Formats: sequence, C-alpha cells, structure tokens
Amino acid sequence: MSSEPKYRRIVLKLSGEALREPGSKDAISPQIVNRLALEIKEVQALGVQVAVVVGGGNIWRGLAASHRGMNRTTADYMGMLATVINGMALMSGLEDIGLTTRVQTAIEMNNVAEPFILRRALHHLEKGYVVIFVAGTGNPFFSTDTTAALRANEIGADAILKATKVDGIYDADPQKNPDAKKFEHITFSDALQRRLQVMDSTAFSLCLDNKMPIVVFNIGDSGNIKRAVLGEPVGTLVTGG
Repeated sequence: MSSEPKYRRIVLKLSGEALREPGSKDAISPQIVNRLALEIKEVQALGVQVAVVVGGGNIWRGLAASHRGMNRTTADYMGMLATVINGMALMSGLEDIGLTTRVQTAIEMNNVAEPFILRRALHHLEKGYVVIFVAGTGNPFFSTDTTAALRANEIGADAILKATKVDGIYDADPQKNPDAKKFEHITFSDALQRRLQVMDSTAFSLCLDNKMPIVVFNIGDSGNIKRAVLGEPVGTLVTGG
C-alpha cells in the first residue's frame, strides 16, 4: 500500500462521544484525547493539513433536550458551547505533544478562541497548524455534521473523515441484524435511494452538491485515521460516482 497520502487536506469529524471512555461518567477522557492527538500528529507527519470539527454530545445534546421540553434554540446554543469545551480539551492534548493548534469558533468568545475567519484558517493550515472548528455554524438547528460539511467545502478540503463507533456504512443496523452488509464504497445517489443515514440531510446535501468525498470509519481502532488518509480500505468511502 502506498505511503503517500490520498488526501492532502482533510476535515476530521469527531463526535463528542469519541472523547469519552465507554461506560465512564466522565465526559472527557484525557487518555483518549492523548491517543487521538498522537494519531493526528502521525497524519500531520505525512504532510497532511488537518482541520477538526468536534461535536458536543458527551456533554450536551440540544436536540434531545428540546424533545424533553426545552426551547430548541436555547438547547442548541448550549450544545454549541459544549463543542467549545471539547475543542479546548483536544487543543490541550495536541499542544502537549508539540503540535501548534488554533481553535476557531463560530460564536465570538475572544478570551477562549479565535473567531472563524476563512483566510486565517487557511493561513494556519498552510503553516502546518491543526485548526479546530467549534461552536457549530453559530446557528441553531444545524448539526456538527453540517458544520463539517460546510467547513470542508469552505477550506477546499479533499475529504471529510467521519469518525464513528462503527466500522462503516451498512445496509441495515449491524447490531440488530447479523446479516447486515457493509459497503466498502457507495455513491451519494445509492446512499440516498437506500435511505442510509451517512450524515443528516443538510450535511449530506452539501457534500453531494459539492462532490465532497466522505470516509466513514471506526475511531476505536488505533491507526484508522492514518489508514483513511492513505486511502487504505478502512470503513466506507462515499463519493459522487
């Protein structure tokens, strides 16, 4: 397998739950943050520019709270703040191992992070910094999947690497159906026809319209970020054709 990266600029989409130790009450595991930081460093060593979008579900889920009666807009803003906490934790882990990192937020909080400015983000990436995008799009009713799709297209990324708890996209829930078939490659149109939940509809539409490849893979297996960047058959690749 080639040691040359298939993708030179990526957006790594991490769920908030990816930072939590399974079964733990702690929202953020320093050990997991350190492992993720080391994997990102390994990818950077290949000359790949890395941007990260992190969710906040380990701390707060706005949609779930709205279903329990909280105002949806308020709940979503609280979720955006949760992503800032996770982004700062990841920044700390990356800087602890010597990577220069910038956190850019869609909601201004000057004592904590830079505002999202596209030209500045591109400048950071070109200098070899890791850029972490937090606070979603800055608007309620949009998921961090949509943030990843939006930022990936804005910065001209080569692909979105969507890290999940499963090892790809299946034609049925593999936890409920042992005969579920995993796709190594699927097109956007096939995913739509089969109603596969690759991302939420807004995020998926952005990727479809702009032909942005998505690699869906299991973040629990060490080394998978590098494998995905190298184009190895890890997870499921979603493309336009």
